[in-house]
This record gives sequence, structure tokens and C-alpha cells, in this order.
Amino acid sequence: MSATYTFDVFASLDGFGAHSGDWGGYWGKQGPELLEHRFASYGGEQRMVFGATTYRAFAEMLASSTEESEVRDAWVTRMRHLPATVVSSTLRGPLDWPDATVANGDALDIVARLKEESDVPLRSHGSLSMNRALMAAGLVDRVQVTIFPVIAGQTGADPIFQGASDFDLELLEHRTLDGHTQELIYRPTLHV
Repeated sequence: MSATYTFDVFASLDGFGAHSGDWGGYWGKQGPELLEHRFASYGGEQRMVFGATTYRAFAEMLASSTEESEVRDAWVTRMRHLPATVVSSTLRGPLDWPDATVANGDALDIVARLKEESDVPLRSHGSLSMNRALMAAGLVDRVQVTIFPVIAGQTGADPIFQGASDFDLELLEHRTLDGHTQELIYRPTLHV
């Protein structure tokens, strides 16, 4: 039996995964429901999968944060303590992550192997280019998009699906958090 792989990503309404503006984290739209839901989402047994760029960004953000900053929200702390595989051809261990290993090689081969061998679900937060390639290869079972109620047309960065293949999406779950943020979970199927 193959483990489920979820590509989990934050987005502005216009599809950006980050911004260069003064919005702050979560585009300034976080609320208690969102934070509680994220904490619960990371509560079960699972293995994180990161590309090297996302791992480096998380490690840098966490190293420069304080206990009071939103970077250290409870769900992020919980995520950081989950076992993780970092897919990279440049990083070498040990990593500044409690239970992380580096897997050198092609992400498609590594994730296909992880899906076959893992006894727990796999989840990746971010890692946009890696997850676009995994989707195209049919290795992503769920796309979980948390859409914040902003349009970041001038300051948006990291278009989530830029250059991605075409996909049909089957809506599996949806919820509204804090009265304005949407979480949508889809099953992607390559559109042919």
C-alpha cells in the first residue's frame, strides 16, 4: 500500500506563495481558527518532505526568530519535530532539524520510494518546483491550498503553479477559517 502524499501550500487569491511587501506573515490574515487547524493538521504521525530551497528558508527563518514571533507558531514547532526527508543534491547532513535526513538523487525516485516504504502519510509544505514536478509525475495525492483573502499583484512572489502542467482537480474537502481564509483540498489528475 502506498502512503498518501499531500502538497500543502499557502497562497494569495492570485496564486502567489510569498510576497515582497509589508503584509507580514500569513499576509496579515492569520487568526485563531487557522492556527488551531494548522496545529491539528500536524498532530498525527506523518513525514515531512522538503526540497533544499524550502528547507534552507525554514532553517534560516527559525534560526533568526524569537519565541514570540509568528514563525514560531505552535504548528510550525510541531512540524519541525516531525521526521523529515530533505531532497537535495547539494546539502549534506547533519541538518539543523531534529529528525531530518538528506536524500540525494532525483526527487521523483526518492518520493516514489518513500510512498512505497512509508507507514505514515507524507506531507510537503512549500517546495514549489519539486511539488510541481511530483504532480506532473502523478505522485501527489492531495493538494491542500490555504488561500488568504488578498491580491498581491504588485508584491506577490513565487507563483505557485507557474510552469505547472494542466490538472483537473476533484474537491475533497473545504473549510473557511476565521471567516475569511479558505482551505481547499483537491485530488489532482493530469489533464490530457
